[in-house]
Amino acid sequence: MNRQALLTGLLRLTARLSLPVAHAIGTALGWLLGRIPNPMRRIAARNLALVFPAMTEADRHRLLRANLMETGKLLLELGPLWLWPGARVLALVRDSVAGEEALAAAVQQKQGAILLTPHLGSWEVAGLYYSSRHPLTILYRPSRLGLDELSVRGRGRLGGKVVATDAHGVRALLTSLRNGEVLGILPDQDPGPESGVFAPFFGIAASTMTLVSRLALKTGVPVFLTWAERLPHSQGYALHLHALPEVTTAASLEASVAALNRGVEAAVRALPTQYLWAYKRFKTRPPGEAKLY
Repeated sequence: MNRQALLTGLLRLTARLSLPVAHAIGTALGWLLGRIPNPMRRIAARNLALVFPAMTEADRHRLLRANLMETGKLLLELGPLWLWPGARVLALVRDSVAGEEALAAAVQQKQGAILLTPHLGSWEVAGLYYSSRHPLTILYRPSRLGLDELSVRGRGRLGGKVVATDAHGVRALLTSLRNGEVLGILPDQDPGPESGVFAPFFGIAASTMTLVSRLALKTGVPVFLTWAERLPHSQGYALHLHALPEVTTAASLEASVAALNRGVEAAVRALPTQYLWAYKRFKTRPPGEAKLY
């Protein structure tokens, strides 16, 4: 059995679980990751040391262990969130989303909007929720794991249009904006040395995508940041939504990108246990700087 078939089978298996059971298994997996040397623990520990230098080692260790358990939940909930009936997923969203009126108004006025969903909490829930309520085009980076067909179908099953990060995808984004629709973009991936500019993120120069800022500055559309907080005891998810006006009104591309990172950083500081610290966010370094991983 190849890796793609194995992973697909595991996702379909976890989709048969209830959310509490999936999260319980994920918590156990995260507990194990926190105690056995592995790349995820190493990268997360390095990131926490970089971004929270004033935190005591004991506090960082507690944060690391809690974060890895949340990461375990993230992995185990993928199957349910991609494969469950849409109504079952939407029922997990608790209460209304404060500030969504501004997003809805931009759509109703055919103004368009950019919706940023960083690697915080459950971005899969956020994407499904907003695609069920607004015309949403979702940008994704193709996976090396062979799960694109499953993920695209899962993310788009409530009305979202899912496009890859290629020339065709960028054209689809522009078309959606011209039609007054909403773009869904993960803003905190490392785009590499060729496709980004460096801007502070927790005080560290981080290679950051320029696509969001270029679109916002060119079109004047409002930019929002959202994340789905994973509630304790598998009670569901609480969605948060904040406007980032400085991304659109900045005087330069660099200032806009910096405003984007400030918005993401503020959200992460509010929920540090649920950020994907196991991702090499600072992999690309400015010329002359040493590697951090």
